[in-house]
Amino acid sequence: MSDARTRRATGSQRLDTPRDRRRLHLHVDPEAAGRVSEQIARFFGTVRYLAIQTIVVFVWIVLNVAAVKLRWDPYPFILLNLAFSTQAAYAAPLILLAQNRQENRDRVSMEEDRARATQTKADTEFLARELAALRIAVGEVATRDYLRRELDDIRELLEQTAVARHAIDESDAARRPRDPGADSGVQLQRAPLDRPQDG
Repeated sequence: MSDARTRRATGSQRLDTPRDRRRLHLHVDPEAAGRVSEQIARFFGTVRYLAIQTIVVFVWIVLNVAAVKLRWDPYPFILLNLAFSTQAAYAAPLILLAQNRQENRDRVSMEEDRARATQTKADTEFLARELAALRIAVGEVATRDYLRRELDDIRELLEQTAVARHAIDESDAARRPRDPGADSGVQLQRAPLDRPQDG
C-alpha cells in the first residue's frame, strides 16, 4: 500500500510519467450473459414467439389502418419496420453468441468423448492381454475334465490289464499237465490228520 502511494505521489509530481486514468469498468459475468442470451435465442426459435409476433403485427396493422383516431404509424409502417430492424440487430448477435457457446460445449464434449474412447481402448487392450495370459496359464494347468479323462484312461488300462492277466492265467492253467498224484498227495497228507490217535 505504501509503495503504491509513493508511486502515485512521485508519479503525480513528475511530468514525464503519465497519470493513471480511472475508468469506469462495467463488470459483466460472461457465463450469466451467455445463459441469458441462450434463453432468448431459444425463445426466438419457438412457435410461441412466432405466434406472439404474428398477433402483435396483425393488431398493429389493423389498428393503424382501421382506427383513424389511433393511428400512430400510418401505412408504410415505418415504426414497425424500425422495431423489426432493432429486433433483428439484437437477435443476430444473441443467436451467434448462443451458437458459439454451443460450439464450445460440443468441442469440450468431443474432447471428453475422445479421451473416454482412448481410455476404453486402452482398457480393452489390457483386458485382451490379461485374457491371453490367463488362457496360456490355464492351458498349462490340469483342469477337472483333463484329470477325469486321464483317470478314465488309467481305469480302462487297469481293466484291460486285469482281463489280460486273467486270460494269461487261464492259458497257463490249460497248458500245464494235470498231475493225478497231486490230488492223491493232498489226500494222503490229509489222511493222517483224519485218523484217530492211538494211545
